[in-house]
Amino acid sequence: MGNVPALDEPLKTPLGAATAKVMAEHLDLRTVGDLLHHYPRRYAERGELTSLAELPLDEHVTVVAQVADARVHTFNGARGRGQRLEVTITDGSGRLQLVFFGKGVHKPHKDLLPGTRAMFAGKVSLFNRKLQLAHPAYELLRGDDGEAVDAWAGALIPLYPATTKLESWKISKAVDTVLPRAREAADPLPAALREGRGLIDLPDALHKIHRPRGKGDIEEARARLKWDEAFVLQVALARRRHAETQLAAVARKPSPGGLLDAFDARLPFTLTEGQRKVSAEIFGDLATDHPMHRLLQGEVGSGKTMVALRAMLAVVDAGGQAAMLAPTEVLAQQHHRSITEMMGELAEGGMLGGAEHATKVVLLTGSMGTAARRQALLDLVTGEAGIVIGTHALIEDTVQFHDLGLVVVDEQHRFGVEQRDALRGKGGANGVKHTPHLLVMTATPIPRTVAMTVFGDLETSVLDQLPAGRSPIASHVVPARDKPHFLARAWDRVREEVENGHQAYVVCPRIGDGEDEPGKKPSGAGAGAGAGAGAGDGSGSGSGDDGERRPPLAVLEVADQLAKGPLAGLRVEVLHGRMPADEKDAVMRRFAAGDADVLVATTVIEVGVNVPNATAMVIMDADRFGVSQLHQLRGRVGRGSAPGLCLLVTDAPEPAPARQRLAAVAATLDGFELSRIDLEQRREGDVLGQAQSGARSSLRMLAVIEDEEVIAAAREEAAAVVAADPALERFPALRTALDALLDQEREQYLDKG
Repeated sequence: MGNVPALDEPLKTPLGAATAKVMAEHLDLRTVGDLLHHYPRRYAERGELTSLAELPLDEHVTVVAQVADARVHTFNGARGRGQRLEVTITDGSGRLQLVFFGKGVHKPHKDLLPGTRAMFAGKVSLFNRKLQLAHPAYELLRGDDGEAVDAWAGALIPLYPATTKLESWKISKAVDTVLPRAREAADPLPAALREGRGLIDLPDALHKIHRPRGKGDIEEARARLKWDEAFVLQVALARRRHAETQLAAVARKPSPGGLLDAFDARLPFTLTEGQRKVSAEIFGDLATDHPMHRLLQGEVGSGKTMVALRAMLAVVDAGGQAAMLAPTEVLAQQHHRSITEMMGELAEGGMLGGAEHATKVVLLTGSMGTAARRQALLDLVTGEAGIVIGTHALIEDTVQFHDLGLVVVDEQHRFGVEQRDALRGKGGANGVKHTPHLLVMTATPIPRTVAMTVFGDLETSVLDQLPAGRSPIASHVVPARDKPHFLARAWDRVREEVENGHQAYVVCPRIGDGEDEPGKKPSGAGAGAGAGAGAGDGSGSGSGDDGERRPPLAVLEVADQLAKGPLAGLRVEVLHGRMPADEKDAVMRRFAAGDADVLVATTVIEVGVNVPNATAMVIMDADRFGVSQLHQLRGRVGRGSAPGLCLLVTDAPEPAPARQRLAAVAATLDGFELSRIDLEQRREGDVLGQAQSGARSSLRMLAVIEDEEVIAAAREEAAAVVAADPALERFPALRTALDALLDQEREQYLDKG
């Protein structure tokens, strides 16, 4: 960060003792600043009542409503006679039942008279098919109670993200005590930027977000607070990119008439226009003497591996070595197999029959035998091997390179930034350290805003055309619970594909080897692969509407049932992550060679598995997978010239969000469209959290999907500020905000990039 002292942050004062413990424990709010940045989730208008009909089950809610009636019922219980108070509250259209038991009925019975308006907070549950709150906390909104009138004098009542132990109005009272301190807040936005964008200052924004006098206040405050989050994050990323340009790398220009040209000459097809364009961007980066830092996004099957391989060959031509880091052994073996096949005799360097420009392509994984591992390490340190493909094993200290020039990371979100950096740290030759070029690949389409937020330190290339000869994939939802005969038909379709000489995958969420048991086995789990998953197994539907949700279907159980039942006579094999590596590889080899008809697997096949003869996929309990994951899985079929078929089997009932999600996946093959749907359906934090650790906690106001314009504008402003003043010497308050953003976890995320 340079040596300029950051401005002291006046809001770092710990909260007063009374609320501090509960706030720290339940909401992780520890300082005055934390509380001031704990913004209301929404606002209730004094005259307006909350919509009771749309309350989410099992969530803690705060509602403003009016008491319609209140009755005490006496009942005979195990401990003698008891009392139950039932209060019905209304918002004018919907109704909600409140219930209080035992000694707790007296006060609410006195307070909650018909016509009384109050705020109620509690967890929404279902009783006798009606929504209810049991023992909710409440705060009356009465005109004759001086204190309450002062507290809620504003027309807009802020409702805060709250918990069972800490109701919204208690948070609100705590905010009242610290709000005067907002005047001291250090403003991270440069004054010129603030004026140029017409934004209010930070103290003003904090006042308006917590105690708005009208909707205009809220809009002004939100606009300003979104800018803070977007801008500080983008400055951190811009500084990361700037630091990257200061590092030394070796320019790698492919030599004409070398390995790359020989490879291109033997390709049986022409590259797509997209592949050529992206390759040109990558070769441009490789030719400079500071390290490439590029993200390559491509649809499932768009030929990313081909683009990455040509970049690796260019580096080998220029005298360097290339390493590809894969998240699983299955994937590393798969890449190794497909790359050596694509290269043919060009991958046989040093061997009889190897071509003139050939190099060696080695595999390095944790489960290799000692002799094979020793040979691979020797090939790397002598430079005999130009290309190495491996798992985390590549990162270990014993792995030394002759001259590492390029690191390719497949499916970046599966790795910590530290791991990718540990591999890049192995660059250098003849005792001189340099940073290898970096290419990160992902088949999970990332909307532009997320790319700017999460991978903002990388330049982005997108492959959006599918190679010629790829076939369309038909996708259908199979409602096994409502229509068991649909599932029976699904197994018939699998048989038909196999009879036509093709192969099929069946994917399940769980292994079922006892290691991943979720508490209890499904009763009569056979229903999974038989007539209808979950139908009549007495274990609930998975929709949460009657009883517990049954455990997810498991590979070992489903494979057994299929082999004995609907797919009897076919060659059914299993594949999952806890099998020994050599066994996994043997299964994949048999399946790739056509010696197995049906592969029942977990999501271990999600990325990179390439068997063009596999045309059908049945995904069991499809509602338990995310949208992007379903899209990835589906990309394993339709990789040859025969059309693909993907069947999404579910127990979820029709209106459930899970069914809507599956319908969306079935309706489009456009991964970018699906990633938007995915983002809209999940909370942003999941996306940011999954893509990289960090970044999450810093986004409170910014919505990654809707705020595309703010993020894009903040990125431009941040780049300009950092270009003019990389150490931010002129912006001490901005440095303070950066220090707060880059606490330890996020410091690893951003500072290492």
